[in-house]
Amino acid sequence: MEKTAIQLENLNFIYPDGTHALKDINMKIKKGERVAVIGSNGAGKSTLFLHFNGILRPSSGILKIDGEPISYQKKDLINIRQKVGLVFQNPDDQLFSPTVKEDVAFGPMNLGLPREEVEMRVKDSLGVVGMQGYDKKPPHHLSGGEKKRVAIAGILAMKPEIMVLDEPTTGLDPLGGDMIMNILYKLNHEKMTIIIASHDVELVTLFANNIYVLHDGVIIGEGSPEEVFTNLKLLRKAHLKPPRAADLLYRLKNDGIPVEIKLTVKEAHHELLRLLGED
Repeated sequence: MEKTAIQLENLNFIYPDGTHALKDINMKIKKGERVAVIGSNGAGKSTLFLHFNGILRPSSGILKIDGEPISYQKKDLINIRQKVGLVFQNPDDQLFSPTVKEDVAFGPMNLGLPREEVEMRVKDSLGVVGMQGYDKKPPHHLSGGEKKRVAIAGILAMKPEIMVLDEPTTGLDPLGGDMIMNILYKLNHEKMTIIIASHDVELVTLFANNIYVLHDGVIIGEGSPEEVFTNLKLLRKAHLKPPRAADLLYRLKNDGIPVEIKLTVKEAHHELLRLLGED
């Protein structure tokens, strides 16, 4: 039986100004999954993610980690934040120490770990994200991609089982974005549960095992990339477009050409070759 990493049951969140940001959210994320939450700006993705490690407390409903409802007691929250690491969209919101080493060490130091253990965690975490040798650099002197990798290292130093990333590649060039995604693939291969929020359908198509579609604070769809991105009605409701390859094939289909909808450029290329009798 597959174990559940995070489960939300009828979760609602209302901001003090009365904005009902999340409405009856039900999710079940299995251990070891790669999950994406997609939606347009303002859909509620960031608000949802701030619940996953207890930064926000729901107005109603239940959040369970490893099958246990969280109590929001201080000791419980400390344990949850070791288990569930959250990487913010803007790394400048997460990096505040004078040097990279001090930033990555901040979490383990606050756990009261021995200095040798903290040193080992910092070294290992910077190694995972390819930032060895940057220990003494000030974070504000780094590029956007480097800052993001240091932010991830700071979470890895806490040895989480689940990593949650809000728009992990926003603002990065293609190479920087690829480096971040390769890190996430590697961590997932090592059994870490990875949850991302994104409105980049190309990235999500390649990355996610399971997708939740969030619109106006409501989960309006769930499924595999194939199930979500071949549902044009769902995408339109969420104010999202299909991946570029699928969009091209949809246009051909609408013109009466008998094609099957594929999600990636490689698959679309094979489909067009098949249509031309060359595959």
